[in-house]
Parts: sequence; C-alpha cells; structure tokens
Amino acid sequence: MKLTVVGGGSTYTPELIDGFARLRDTLPIEELVLVDPAADRLELVGGLARRIFARQGHKGRIVTTGDLDQGVDGADAVLLQLRVGGQAAREQDETWPLECGCVGQETTGAGGLAKALRTVPVVLDIAERVRRTNPDAWIIDFTNPVGIVTRALLQAGHKAVGLCNVAIGFQRKFAGLLGVAPAQVHLDHVGLNHLTWETGVRLGGPEGEDVLPKLLAEHGEAVAADLHLPRPLVDGLGVVPSYYLRYYYAHDEVVRELRTKPSRAAEVAEMERRLLELYADPTLDEKPGLLAKRGGAYYSEAAVDLAAALLGGSGSAFQVVNTYNRGTLPFLPDDAVIEVQAAVGPQGTAPLPVAPVDPLFAGLMANVTAYEDLALEAALRGGRERVFRALLAHPLIGQYAYAETLTDQLIAHNREHLAWA
Repeated sequence: MKLTVVGGGSTYTPELIDGFARLRDTLPIEELVLVDPAADRLELVGGLARRIFARQGHKGRIVTTGDLDQGVDGADAVLLQLRVGGQAAREQDETWPLECGCVGQETTGAGGLAKALRTVPVVLDIAERVRRTNPDAWIIDFTNPVGIVTRALLQAGHKAVGLCNVAIGFQRKFAGLLGVAPAQVHLDHVGLNHLTWETGVRLGGPEGEDVLPKLLAEHGEAVAADLHLPRPLVDGLGVVPSYYLRYYYAHDEVVRELRTKPSRAAEVAEMERRLLELYADPTLDEKPGLLAKRGGAYYSEAAVDLAAALLGGSGSAFQVVNTYNRGTLPFLPDDAVIEVQAAVGPQGTAPLPVAPVDPLFAGLMANVTAYEDLALEAALRGGRERVFRALLAHPLIGQYAYAETLTDQLIAHNREHLAWA
C-alpha cells in the first residue's frame, strides 16, 4: 500500500506519522511519500518521520520529494494537508476582517472565504494530476475550509472524502468524562464542516443508549467551559455545539477578545519555529509534547481509520466525514457537503439517517450552505462581484457596507494568489 501526504513538510506531519506507526495493523503502509515544495522543512520532518517509524518497528519506507507527480504516482490514497500562502496568509485572514468589526478566523467569515479562494484552484490542480497518474486513488481532504474544498473535489468528479478532527475530539472528551473506551462512544454528529452539533451521544453504536442528557447533567460545566460558552446556553440548546459555533453565538465577544491579543497565526508561527528546531535534533524519535498545542488533536487516528476503511482494511465501519448530502438533510440540496456519521468502505461513503433537525440549527446550516455555494462559485470563476455576493450572504457579515469593504481588502491582501485579480 502506498499513501502520499501532500503538504508533508507541515509541522502537523509527525502527529500523522505517529498514528501510522502505532496503528500499522489497521493501515499497513508499505510506502509513505511526503510531498512538499519547502525542501528545508521537508528534510527535517522526513528525518523525524523515519526515526519515529524505526523506533516503533514500522517496516514501511518513507520517501520525501518536492515533485508532486512523482509523489502521487501509484498512490492508493492521497491525503491533502496544505496551506496556500502559509502562516503569513493566515495572519492576514485573522486580522483585516477585525477592522470592520467582523471575526477574523481562517475558516469562517471573510478570512475563511479568502482561504477558500486561495486553496480551491490549487487543490483541484493537484487532484487532476492524481487522476492522471492513478484514477482509482482516494483523495482525503484535511485542508480547510474542508466543506468547500471537498465539494469542489466532488463536483469535479474526484474520489474524495473530507476529514475534520472536531468529532473525534468530542468522542475522546466524552469518553473520558463517561469513563468508557472511545470506541464505545458513537456521536449523533450533524451539520456542515465547522458548523456542527452533537445531538446525541450513544454507547455501543448508532442504536445504543443516548447518554447526552446524563452527560450534560453531570458534566455540563466542564463541557461549557471547553466551548467558552455559558452553561445555561448549552443546557438550553440541549446539544453540544462545536467550538466554532462560538463565532456565531458570541460573535461580538469574540471580536473584542481577538482585538486584544496576538493572532493565532502568530502563536502558531512561533510554535512552528520551535517545533522545527526540535525536529532537527537527530536523537528525537517521537513526536514532541509541544506538538499537542499545534492543533489537529487525534488527526492521525481519524486519518488512519478513514484511509483503512476506504482501502478495504479494518477501519471503523461508521465515521464522521464530509460528503454529499444526498437527501440526508432534506432542507439542503443533495449536492451540499455535510459533516455527519456515514458508513465508509471501498465504495465510498453513505451517510446514516439523521433525526429531524431543530430549526434553530437547520436555519443556520441552510444560510451557511448558501454562502458556501457562492464561495465556491467565486473560487472557481473569480470576479469581485462574486466575492461580494459570498460575503454579503455570510451570516457573520451580511451588511452591504461591510461586504464592500471586506471585498476590497480580501482582494488586496490575496492578489498574488488570485489569477483573476
């Protein structure tokens, strides 16, 4: 089995490598290729990756290359984890929207649209090159904004599935609170990428007992604290929202906070500098503790499970993925990309049935889906008017004066990445 990671020079990658090494019986990789144009970073990450494999007794071969076509040739699966523009672009995404009093964040709002516009054309080019060398390869997208990027891939006819670590993070958190093994926790997870709610927490599988009421009653304070939301709100909702919902439920509060502290991009850039220094140590043969603060917790376990299931291995039968709606949520178009539990196998993904969704959540999903439609149109076809329409449709923006200003700022800050600008 050959698996390729595009963006393999990321400081995330040792987390992924650690999972591949520990879970080699689930996903028996014979050749792992790390592809990245940043040769210096790739050398450091690749060296650590080989040492992690050696320490854990993994016999697979690790190859590093800056040649995308060589890297994806013959791959059974290609995992995308790239960041177009790097942390410098992220720093912009998180700052200029604040000037209008709008949240600055890399996956939602104006910053999220900027990331989508930079990313979609690059990902589609990569996917076409994968299809030329191996049309049967699965593409697993971890590149944000996952929902929009996955929809672009699916609309272009690629064998693609989107992956996010929010659900597996909740699964691990709830398992710890309940005192059970993570595999015993099945989430009724519903929504769009970075716009999801846990509407049930079942023990044993999709038909298991729903212990969400018990979880909230006994651990509601801890759950709310993790979300940085007041417990009465969580109790009133009766579900556990993703922490990304705080950008909607407490938008102005978040904007005030963001204006008074360094950006997350600045924090991550400094963390990456320190991580790369650690990776350069030839005696380091395990992922360092600092990596846990980088983000992407449990990403490796989720990626291994998904790849194994898609490639006919022993991955979990049910997994939270980003895939076509296909009538699962009747208030959204069939070709909307939703994030839900699905049966996963070599034939792809089949969303599990979802109970009727509270209008409080369904309305926001429909609104953001409409924005994502317009965002993808802007990413594929370009043009100032398309950017403006997407921003005007976004529930975190919505006012024409803000949308006008943000459109001009987005284009100005991203001109080098926009072929049409």
